[in-house]
Amino acid sequence: MSSLLGGTEHLEEELSAERVMAPAAGSVVLHLSLIAGIVLYGFIGGFFHHSLWGGAGTSGAIQVNLVSSALPLPPQPVNQNVLSTETPSQAPAPPTPKVKQAEDETAIPISGKQKKPERETTPKTPPRQPQPVEQNRATYGEQAGTNIPHATQAQNFTSGQTSVTDASFGSLFGWYVSQIDRKMDANGYRSLADPRTPKGAKASIEFKVYRDGSHGDVRLDASSGSGSWDSVCARAAQRVDTFGPLPGGYRGSYLQVFYDCTY
Repeated sequence: MSSLLGGTEHLEEELSAERVMAPAAGSVVLHLSLIAGIVLYGFIGGFFHHSLWGGAGTSGAIQVNLVSSALPLPPQPVNQNVLSTETPSQAPAPPTPKVKQAEDETAIPISGKQKKPERETTPKTPPRQPQPVEQNRATYGEQAGTNIPHATQAQNFTSGQTSVTDASFGSLFGWYVSQIDRKMDANGYRSLADPRTPKGAKASIEFKVYRDGSHGDVRLDASSGSGSWDSVCARAAQRVDTFGPLPGGYRGSYLQVFYDCTY
């Protein structure tokens, strides 16, 4: 019976709740004590500052706040000297020239020892430059004559086998000279040539073209050496009905034309 009661009490002790409040309270007090000690040590060691003399500025710079209660500096006398020192260093004295030792004229010369005579240096004379020959006449404004031939012959204007004596007409109305060349070449005068005419024979004729486009005064200007070809070339201009009226901008009464007939 007593053993049964003892077992029941032991079972109740095991089933009863464990006491945790006292150990938990002790642990909290211990941790708070440690935190308080760390904070106190930081204040004592200077790790935490209550008042900052400067604050962090933009871009990581430090901003400094000036205080009005600055310590006054001791007064210093004003330096009135321009130079850095009152006693500047003196420049070094120039070297003393060497004094040539005077020779004693009363000294007895030693036999066997001869004094070398001093060589006299003769200044070199520069070579004489040849003097230019001066002419007793002015040479300015003179120039050698040119070898360019001076001709008074009028320049002709040529287009193909046709040329005109009035160069200004050709420069202004070159199309009309080309028109004469085309009409002379297309009138078929080469078909009248003698088959025995040498190839490359050339004769030149001269004629006038009037304002209405007609022509006249046809004559042989240069012979080809073949009589039959010369006569064919003389009749070549007569086979053209008209060359067309002269341009209105041309003021002459006729136009002098030269034409080369080449077989």
